[in-house]
Amino acid sequence: MELANKTILITGANRGIGQALVEEALKRGAKRVYAATRKPFVHPDERVTPLILDVTDASQILEAVGEIESLDILINNAGIALYPSTLERQLAVNLFGTYSVTRAFLPLLSHSKGAIVNNLSMLAFAPLALIPGYCISKAALFSLTQSQRALLAGRGVRVHAVLIGPTDTDMNRGLDIPKASPGSTAKGIFDGVEKEEEDIFPDPISASMAESWNGSAAKALERQNAAFVAA
Repeated sequence: MELANKTILITGANRGIGQALVEEALKRGAKRVYAATRKPFVHPDERVTPLILDVTDASQILEAVGEIESLDILINNAGIALYPSTLERQLAVNLFGTYSVTRAFLPLLSHSKGAIVNNLSMLAFAPLALIPGYCISKAALFSLTQSQRALLAGRGVRVHAVLIGPTDTDMNRGLDIPKASPGSTAKGIFDGVEKEEEDIFPDPISASMAESWNGSAAKALERQNAAFVAA
């Protein structure tokens, strides 16, 4: 899948990786980019259409659906990490918000034989004990993503899991560790989408896990379980 002439919706598009995804999509020739944020913002490129969208607000999701006539790629990027951890709020945004947005736009994606891109974290594999709520929400979203991949394959909709490593965003500002830039991470995400990779490891740190994950017993079990849906 090439991004040229595609219509893309990106949630959490006003900063960090979301903002970088908007710019990368434009570089790759996207026809229309719907940039969804909780607060109003403007963009100088006429191909960008800002949308007010809180992924936990059912009425705003419905309004967004009414504004978009066609959609090729949905990128569920909106997410929060709270310190100290608040499990309910993080599940509401990171898991249930993603699920609600996906369900709302699924008819358009089915029509276009499009793609769903769920931005996760390496912490979906192994938690950082300091932020259990965030890790739990991402692990749950990874399981949902794997299930959606199997369930939606029959409709021609691809579902990608993006296992992001440490990236230089507001979320990681206080961590003194190696970090990828949002721009390079966005590039890695779209590279994976264009290559139709099921699980995308978009930065150097996460990429170091790609080979071991793709050849793992857990990945093999995912494929084995998906065969039951296909059957």
